[in-house]
Amino acid sequence: MTVAERLILDPLLPWPWIGVIAVLATLAAGLALWRGLRGWWLRALAAASLTLALLGPAIEEERRQPLTDIVLAVVDESASQRLGDRPAQSEAALEALRAEIAQRPGTELRVARLPDAEGEGGTFLMRALAEALAAEPPGRIAAVVLITDGQVHDMSALPALPAPLHALITGRADDWDRRLILRNAPAFAILGEEITLTLRIEDQGAAPGAELVPLTIAVDGGEPLHFEVPVGRDMDLPLVLPHGGMNTLRFETPPAPGELTDRNNAAIVQINGVRDRLRVLLVSGEPHPGERTWRNLLKSDASVDLVHFTILRPPEKQDGVPVDELSLIAFPTRELFVERLEDFDLVIFDRYRRRGILPNEYLQNVADYVMRGGAVLVSAGPEYGGVESVYRSPLGAVLPGAPTARVLEEGYVPRLSGTGERHPVTEGLPAFAPRPPAEDGTPGWGRWFRLVEVIPDPRAQVVMEGPQGRPLLLLSHVGEGRTALLASDHAWLWDRGFEGGGPQLELLRRLAHWLMKEPELEEEALWAEVQGQTLRIIRRTLADEAGPVTVTAPDGTETVLTLDPVSPGRYETQWTAPETGLYRLTDGEHDAVVAIGPAAPREFEATIATGDILAPAVEQTRGGLLRIEDGLPDLREVREGRPAAGRGWIGLIPREAHLVTDLRISPLLPAWAWLLIASILILGAWLREGRRQGRPPARAS
Repeated sequence: MTVAERLILDPLLPWPWIGVIAVLATLAAGLALWRGLRGWWLRALAAASLTLALLGPAIEEERRQPLTDIVLAVVDESASQRLGDRPAQSEAALEALRAEIAQRPGTELRVARLPDAEGEGGTFLMRALAEALAAEPPGRIAAVVLITDGQVHDMSALPALPAPLHALITGRADDWDRRLILRNAPAFAILGEEITLTLRIEDQGAAPGAELVPLTIAVDGGEPLHFEVPVGRDMDLPLVLPHGGMNTLRFETPPAPGELTDRNNAAIVQINGVRDRLRVLLVSGEPHPGERTWRNLLKSDASVDLVHFTILRPPEKQDGVPVDELSLIAFPTRELFVERLEDFDLVIFDRYRRRGILPNEYLQNVADYVMRGGAVLVSAGPEYGGVESVYRSPLGAVLPGAPTARVLEEGYVPRLSGTGERHPVTEGLPAFAPRPPAEDGTPGWGRWFRLVEVIPDPRAQVVMEGPQGRPLLLLSHVGEGRTALLASDHAWLWDRGFEGGGPQLELLRRLAHWLMKEPELEEEALWAEVQGQTLRIIRRTLADEAGPVTVTAPDGTETVLTLDPVSPGRYETQWTAPETGLYRLTDGEHDAVVAIGPAAPREFEATIATGDILAPAVEQTRGGLLRIEDGLPDLREVREGRPAAGRGWIGLIPREAHLVTDLRISPLLPAWAWLLIASILILGAWLREGRRQGRPPARAS
């Protein structure tokens, strides 16, 4: 405890009034001097004492409790600070600083730690420094010490510093690291069109100077391709996406001996493959009300290029006119079914019957087209059960149902089969009904009035049923392609709103896109959706249950997760990933890959320790920038405004801060003392001047 005293003024009147009184007193003293009064100086002293009394001089006495100076240390514990022996260097520097301060009386150390940021992250050291400074009185901060590798990503947030800033840099002079950089990665690309990615492998720090390094490229976690690529040079990589939907590409160079980390040796890019135009060939066997339904559906989609031909000659027409002269334009059968068949993504036969226009060789081409990955949809009317049925041609080998020649003409409401409740083409369709379902579960759709009886192929999936459970909509995987059979031509009744109608457009849209292998309509699929660090793992299957999914983390750790049913054929679970990177999912049959954040987070974009980023801020406060590997610095006191660092030492400014515990103010003199002084002076002036006036004048000799 110390006591400090000082003289202060506590005026009895406002300062303007005191100024006026002081001016009048000065004028009065000047007038007395001008008139030659012998007591003028006594008058001046009396006026000055009265003026001083009005100023209220007092003695202020403070009782002070000294406060310690604070040295603030901010320790960087971001991901890049965990490389090599940097954690040990940081702790050694902190312990040395703590020991130095412990030997200095009146000084204490406050430590703030910056943890690793989540997600893409970064080292926000200035934000941590600002928060630490806000918790301390600025008048007690003697120095600020940063223990870091110098890779800071928020220097623009540098706070105002009340003391010298010092940086102790971790790392080694011989550190080096290799980094893979991927540029120009688009979010989506058109299937079949070439895109160009820019790839660069860059060595940082004291690198060994390799010219060529291995590079692997893997798509969707598949078998990688191996290359040798140069270091330090941009390379243009042409790429064509292998499939529609999300394509996950991983580029990786193996870790080299001695490099700091392999976390930035890989780059992950996810590109959504989209079709530029879906080319559909629609062949209508004869004009009928449902023909417009197909045409309206396909023409309403701007991404569909539709080629539509209708055979105008009815079967009962027998007038001898050549078939090729009945069309409004010539039917380019050879061009469509031989030369350009592979250009189409889907071929639809709408109530088509064999009339000799398409010979068996052309229909065999269509069957081969399916086996090679094409898609065919047959919308069947009564002709499908007759002798002119398209099934009774080479195309029948790939169709999912064989006709029995029986056609049912009765009203019925289409229903989903057990498989249809799970299949993505038909799941959830009852929600599109114009009215609630009946008590027996029949959907609230309008009725159809025709069904061609078929026998399902063993490989077919029946997803919709007609009366007495007869197959209505059948789907099949054939070779590398797909086929579908709609065993009725009355879907147009839903389009016209008969008895409320039904989800005709939604059903036919899904059906067409399933045939064209759109990824979101795969019936057996495993994928994951990313929200921050959380994975939402989804398994869609036609089976009654889904097995567990094994998730492999970037470091090779495996986690087995059980999925819960959320709807028929759909199973899900949520899981929080421990770190960013590429995760592999498998249930034994299906595989998927998903990227959480970048493969190399921001922390690993630059890993070589450096003081260049912090140097301007350190120089601004005349602080020090030292590498820990060169030795731990001593601590010295310096005056404010002087250089606060030198060779092997850093400085702190003594603040001499204190806390006032008691404050007393005592008048310099009591009021009566000032009055007595002024009275004595005035009386002295009167006596001196009166004695001079009462003395007799001197006589002349």
